Amino acid sequence: MKVLVLGAGQLARMMALAGAPLNIVISAYDVNTDTIVHPLTLQKLGTGLSNAIADAEVITAEFEHIPLPILEQCQQSGKFLPGSEAIQAGGDRRLEKALLARCGVASASYLVINNEADFKQAVSELGSPLIFKSALAGYDGKGQWRLKAPGQADAVWQQMADFLAADAKQAIVAEQFIGFNRELSLVGVRAGSGEVNVYPLTENHHVNGVLSVSLARPVNIMLQQQAEQMFAAIADNLNYVGVLAIEFFEVDGKLLVNEIAPRVHNSGHWTQQGADVCQFANHLRAVTGMPLGNTELLRPTLMINILGEDHVPAAILSIAGLHLHWYGKQKRPGRKMGHINLSADSLAELKARFARLIDLLPEAAFPELEQMLGRVSD
Repeated sequence: MKVLVLGAGQLARMMALAGAPLNIVISAYDVNTDTIVHPLTLQKLGTGLSNAIADAEVITAEFEHIPLPILEQCQQSGKFLPGSEAIQAGGDRRLEKALLARCGVASASYLVINNEADFKQAVSELGSPLIFKSALAGYDGKGQWRLKAPGQADAVWQQMADFLAADAKQAIVAEQFIGFNRELSLVGVRAGSGEVNVYPLTENHHVNGVLSVSLARPVNIMLQQQAEQMFAAIADNLNYVGVLAIEFFEVDGKLLVNEIAPRVHNSGHWTQQGADVCQFANHLRAVTGMPLGNTELLRPTLMINILGEDHVPAAILSIAGLHLHWYGKQKRPGRKMGHINLSADSLAELKARFARLIDLLPEAAFPELEQMLGRVSD
């Protein structure tokens, strides 16, 4: 089976690694250079989207911010899963908010801003504090502004006005700021038949808007049920096929959707060591029509992102239950270079191993890990 992935980053790489035992051959299409590459070696295999489509039996995507003409051409092929509608909803906050409303899924109150009048209306109706997010191309904390008090409105609007003036296709979504207890995410998979399997809710910790740590452990049943109901509502509405991730805010026992990601997701990397079948294999199973795999938690597992670093102390490999995953990228500040998965048979043992890992990692390169340590045994 040949699968084409739109995008040639680390998620395509990990799909290729998961697909090999299933006899699934992955090629990656770099949307920026119009080249077809091997997802592990990045060796050039060819050029042209038409050629890439013709050689593939199934097409999928590793990210949302794909030019519309490419999405349309893939959709017309009849091979594209989860499909253009889902990918566009994940890449445009206006479409995403409309989808959530259509599905009856709770999220923060919002207004779309195209001009200063819209901005003033948002401040008047939604109050402050507010968070503003670019409709397009916003991820890992990029394209965001915060209004903490009305007196800051003129300065914040000027920044946003300059941003809107630079791109006629852009808009900004204003949201009420949510005072949440925790950030959580759910990764699930839906087959073409409508069958759904979901992994346990994962607790996330971000640093400067970028995911730092994800923790998978036994979860509150009521929260898990809420998350699964929201997942089913969204996935069924889209007739979704593949892995879908949903990020939540937990507010006093209730979940609000922050955003969706129509693809395999950073907060699901723990599944490589903490679940029977990882998210990458399950995505490929779904889009190629294979039976879905087991998504139950096998053992408590942590995922730690490696950001902007191309090496870690070799001593960490002596820690039991630790697995290191590099992405083969050139070093760049803040870039996702790899991740560490750390597992144990109990939360107490996981906490002890995590404490040892924190002692070995340079604090400047891995800030705020101590904040997550206390959550492991809660």
